Amino acid sequence: MRPRPDAHLPGERTMLGYYMRLALKSFRRNPGLTALMVVAIALGIAVCVMTITIYHAMSGNPIWWKNDRLYAVTMDSWDPNEPHDKKRPDLPPPQLTYRDAMRLYASDIPEHKVVMYRAIGVIAGGTSGGRPERISMRVTTADFFPMFDVPFLYGGGWRRDADDPPEPVIVLSREQNEKLFGGENSVGRTVRLNDREFRVVGVLDEWAPQPRFYDLNTGSFDEPEDVYIPWGWGPSLQQLSAGNTNCWKPEDLDTFEDFLASECVWLQMWVELPTAEARERMQAFIDAYWAEQRALGRFQRPKNNRLSNVAQWLEAQEVVQDDNRVLLGLAFAFLAVCLINTVGLLLAKFLSSAAISGVRRALGASRREIFAQHLVEVGVIATAGALLGLALSWLGLYGVRALYDTGIPGERGGIQALAHFDAASVVAALVLAVVSALAAGFYPAWRIGRVPPASYLRSQ
Repeated sequence: MRPRPDAHLPGERTMLGYYMRLALKSFRRNPGLTALMVVAIALGIAVCVMTITIYHAMSGNPIWWKNDRLYAVTMDSWDPNEPHDKKRPDLPPPQLTYRDAMRLYASDIPEHKVVMYRAIGVIAGGTSGGRPERISMRVTTADFFPMFDVPFLYGGGWRRDADDPPEPVIVLSREQNEKLFGGENSVGRTVRLNDREFRVVGVLDEWAPQPRFYDLNTGSFDEPEDVYIPWGWGPSLQQLSAGNTNCWKPEDLDTFEDFLASECVWLQMWVELPTAEARERMQAFIDAYWAEQRALGRFQRPKNNRLSNVAQWLEAQEVVQDDNRVLLGLAFAFLAVCLINTVGLLLAKFLSSAAISGVRRALGASRREIFAQHLVEVGVIATAGALLGLALSWLGLYGVRALYDTGIPGERGGIQALAHFDAASVVAALVLAVVSALAAGFYPAWRIGRVPPASYLRSQ
């Protein structure tokens, strides 16, 4: 009985190695067609991976481990005659009035509680000798740091009793500390903020949650603030909000005190409720306050008091919009078109070498071995397409970052902050390319394995 030609191959330890050798020979026979398939796969992968990378960053929950502990507090104190958002009338305003925030903050139910807003200031000092610069700052209560698991490089936050009356203490971002003190441990040193001296008590480590879930009003994907100061400095310095301030009621706002007593919504409030029982108690507390204020003539709209966890909050605020989902679908559709073209090219390539497969079949190779041989060839093409697609994806994301560059050193915002590869993106690109290309190559490989060898042998 004649031995099968694939049983013992000189110089090859495995059939896989033999199939790889055959694949390389096939590539040399049809280099143009092979390159065309690699490029087709790479383009589909590049577009798809770029879109997935940005979509994943936009739709992620940056503090998922606390999703069922952190809750955004909202109440519908808006105009009785029309909703805050006419397109989504069921939603309350995303922020609170000063008086409502202060009353709810007085509750001792939450484990941690935060009232805050974004502001703008001018900072100077440090050892760098730089000129005063305009910076963003967050006026917040002390629980901001432990509540949101904010990491510190040096020092820490301030105590609760430093909120009001406010102590002249400040927390710097890592980037701001680099600018002012060259990255040194600046705890205990002083800076001047809005012509007042503040003592540095902490410097943050790298921290840039995407989306910036705790305040979506000024940009869901903007960088966190440069500095953080105790809550009491807001009213004390009459520091206006640099975020969204929405008012519905005609009021005389001649002084800052008038503004604090107004129906304008401009403050964000979050609470940490570790148990379902704490959540129920907090909801009851909010509802009781709503009923009290309604009896006094406020809150004339239907009751709409909400405690939204992080995932619910991101969904309600439409951080990921329908347009983004459409783009994701189009990216996969483009990948499908590229793979369909690849199927046609593979079929043409395999059928052009069907005579060689027919000879191997006649010499004893089984259909399964012919199928495996061509599937290995598809795998090599897929891997090459994945690597090229990964390179094109990186170039595409680099282009996105350059396109949205603000021109200010160290400042990133919006989509630019999302256009970054991570390990998950690399793995996803490789897996997506290989799996999709193997799926596309399954039919051509199966088809060539079904070709009767006799017809090709007669033609040789």
